[in-house]
Amino acid sequence: MDDAIQIDNRWYIPAMSARADDRNRVLKSGDGFVVFSRHGEMGRAGFGDQGFYYLGTRHLSYWHLLLAGREPVLLNSMVHLDNSRLVIDQTTPDLFSDDTLWLPKGNLHMRREIGVANCVLTEQLTVTNYHQQRRAFNLTYQIGADFRDIFEVRGNTRARRGDELKPEVQESAVILGYEGLDGLARHTRVGFTPKPARIESDTVSYDIELEPGETFRIETTISSTKGETAFHLPSHDQSMKAIEDDVVLDRDSRIEVTTDNEQFNDWINRSVADLHMLTTRTALGLYPYAGVPWFSTPFGRDGIITALQTLWTQPEIGRGVLAFLAETQADSEDPANEAEPGKIIHEMRDGEMAALGEVPFQRYYGSVDATPLFVMLAYRYYRRTGDREFITQIWPNITRALAWVTGQLAQHGFLVYARHEGQGLVQQGWKDSDDAVFHADGQPPRPPVAVCEVQGYAFDALRRGAELAEVLSHDSQASDWRRKADDLQAHFEQRFWLEEIDTYALAIDGDDRPCTVRSSNPGHLLYSGIVSRDRAARVSAGLISPAAFNGWGVRTIFEKECRYNPMSYHNGSVWPHDTALAAAGMASYGHKDEALVLLEGLFNAAIHFDLHRLPELFCGFGRITGQAPTHYPVACSPQAWAAGSVFMLLEAILGLRFDPDAARVSLDHPRLPDYINWLRIRRIRHRGGELDLIIRRHGNDIAVNIERRKGPIELNVTV
Repeated sequence: MDDAIQIDNRWYIPAMSARADDRNRVLKSGDGFVVFSRHGEMGRAGFGDQGFYYLGTRHLSYWHLLLAGREPVLLNSMVHLDNSRLVIDQTTPDLFSDDTLWLPKGNLHMRREIGVANCVLTEQLTVTNYHQQRRAFNLTYQIGADFRDIFEVRGNTRARRGDELKPEVQESAVILGYEGLDGLARHTRVGFTPKPARIESDTVSYDIELEPGETFRIETTISSTKGETAFHLPSHDQSMKAIEDDVVLDRDSRIEVTTDNEQFNDWINRSVADLHMLTTRTALGLYPYAGVPWFSTPFGRDGIITALQTLWTQPEIGRGVLAFLAETQADSEDPANEAEPGKIIHEMRDGEMAALGEVPFQRYYGSVDATPLFVMLAYRYYRRTGDREFITQIWPNITRALAWVTGQLAQHGFLVYARHEGQGLVQQGWKDSDDAVFHADGQPPRPPVAVCEVQGYAFDALRRGAELAEVLSHDSQASDWRRKADDLQAHFEQRFWLEEIDTYALAIDGDDRPCTVRSSNPGHLLYSGIVSRDRAARVSAGLISPAAFNGWGVRTIFEKECRYNPMSYHNGSVWPHDTALAAAGMASYGHKDEALVLLEGLFNAAIHFDLHRLPELFCGFGRITGQAPTHYPVACSPQAWAAGSVFMLLEAILGLRFDPDAARVSLDHPRLPDYINWLRIRRIRHRGGELDLIIRRHGNDIAVNIERRKGPIELNVTV
């Protein structure tokens, strides 16, 4: 990886051939995921990220098939809508022997079905002869495993690595291994059924002879272990059955949303499937891993925001996130990983480099916003479910989180951050590239830094923590937190509002200087409710101005600002979750027309992306009629909070609310965009009742009808 290029604290991996494109195929289950090219290959093209990964290590880095000595021709490559499997159809080109055509193209058909179930990848390959004569040919697999840590794949270099183990070649399997510097052995077993004709450590071959219409089937099981000797070896059918059962369980546990707009439904359905694929069942409940390939692990901020986006459709995710983060909350101070008592984790990693401390992310607490966001999620989870018992269970964690928040406010006046150790993140808000926070002249701020949106999170956490305290009869805590919230709001409005640029400062630095930069961050302030009503209107208008809104979404930094670059990771690109939070904030202040502008932008973007999948981010170039959004080359796709954005947007424009004390659901001034005539919501479950609703648009008017009601549940609609 010596030719990797670092930009914006992220790594570009150069493409290795002209076959590289942005249409990788991704599958994930539990702690395992795979990145293929569209051709079903690994390691021959792309941006260096392809492979089968398990617990932070790439266990298979090279996978290539040859049919009759030639590369197959791609006919179709499709991930099922539910992300349960990848299906690839291939054939051969014209095949010659001594200049004689012995098999015309399109006469041999390969169908490959691939699935991932945690530590196991299985592939079922079926070859069919459609030629009118018997044909004999060779089929070859080329395999390899580099056992690279995910951070090595991203571009980090290491002074030394562990030892590759001698491959073990068996009759029907190859076992590849690596002894890490952390003392753990990692193994990959690549097994084949039926037994191959020839097998070596990097090549496996079959001699196949087929009559007209005859088929031949090969099943491959790739199983990974970490520090263990026993491989899990399910058949392909067993793996697929486990995956399908999990898909059904997920479908039955969440609300279903459909509209009369099929393209909008495609966006919804892909988002549902991506959220399910990225969500892992931990011992403490469901947790959405942030994104594939670089962030397939628990992140505090990402998990919380994804849970906030999906609370109304699947509150079990919110409960799982809260339980996991409560369990991993810091209880002591450790500058090396930015831990302080009460802080919520930023990131957890299982790989070798994290275990050795080569990167600080085994348990890393270097985010200033995850802790107040944890309290915000706890409150909204309670509002959605009325689950007082669970809130009582995590109440000590909530109070510790707010103790950290109030301690910061008492010491600094705002929530601030400053890196303790050289390996951690310089910027510790959601825009965590090294250069993502800056002054109007482009100069970096002197730490400690107070970014604007985090003050909104702190305000909301204190205010909502006070409401939860009242629910649990902790009146003195409620009074104290409410007073601190009011003080913070007044102090924030005084220090952060900048009349000359008609918005809030991006940040205030350690010299008490505001970063006079127009950014998307104030959209988060609308979501938290810290903004006064008159300024909320001005902020909302600014976020849909031409400098901010590129036609698809809100730019992270407005056009013409000092470091604006539409190709930058955080300084001019568009992030779907960022836009969705802004829209939700706008709607909460009654600015639904502005929110609908942002919804339409992201919907139109989703139409253009492969599989209707919104990526982690895309470039901030202005929208041009007839052209698609410009891809950011190494964006994670899928990404959990990008997938969750559509649900936050729908909740916002519908004004959907739940009463925690009664079986009552409300729609507050619901709206539909003009490209949706009706929207149906099935299985709205709340406090023992269940509703199916249909919301219809008649011009500018909205009608809501109950299609099914189960149990004593009420619906209130304000139009």
